[in-house]
Amino acid sequence: MTDESPKTSRSARLSRILLEGEALTRLSELQEADRAQAAADLVVENHFDPVGTEVAGPYGLHLSIFEGRLVFDIRDGDDAPLTAIVLALGPFRRLIKDYQLLVDSYALAVADGREARIQAIDMGRRGLHNEGAELMMARLAGKAMIDFETARRLFTLVCVLHQRI
Repeated sequence: MTDESPKTSRSARLSRILLEGEALTRLSELQEADRAQAAADLVVENHFDPVGTEVAGPYGLHLSIFEGRLVFDIRDGDDAPLTAIVLALGPFRRLIKDYQLLVDSYALAVADGREARIQAIDMGRRGLHNEGAELMMARLAGKAMIDFETARRLFTLVCVLHQRI
């Protein structure tokens, strides 16, 4: 007999992510690429352990924005609802706005072929994602345990979701 809890680190993860809301028709090519990359990376490697649920993962996540709130609808392996985490979107708004400005600047720099500008914007995006990850981890503290890379990718998805409103 082992001392492992029913929720091992291998099961404390997301196996699928669904963004819910309006159709993705309003996303730019860069936003769609960011969304696809973040979702694919999350499924491959993440740590996500909702606090207070005895059901072992891996988990499904339906991520949405509803009435100005960020909703993490956490599902079991059969896609049955387990729990929901609802966060105010307000603390993320400045970072989301900055993200959109960087995406727009990046698109212009690519169109102009300005390599030095593209590199500078990429550095800014990395810093913004790091700040967003720290905020995500702080906002989810006591509700779900996540690692830094998972938080970065979730922040990207939140930015993309916000563009759909």
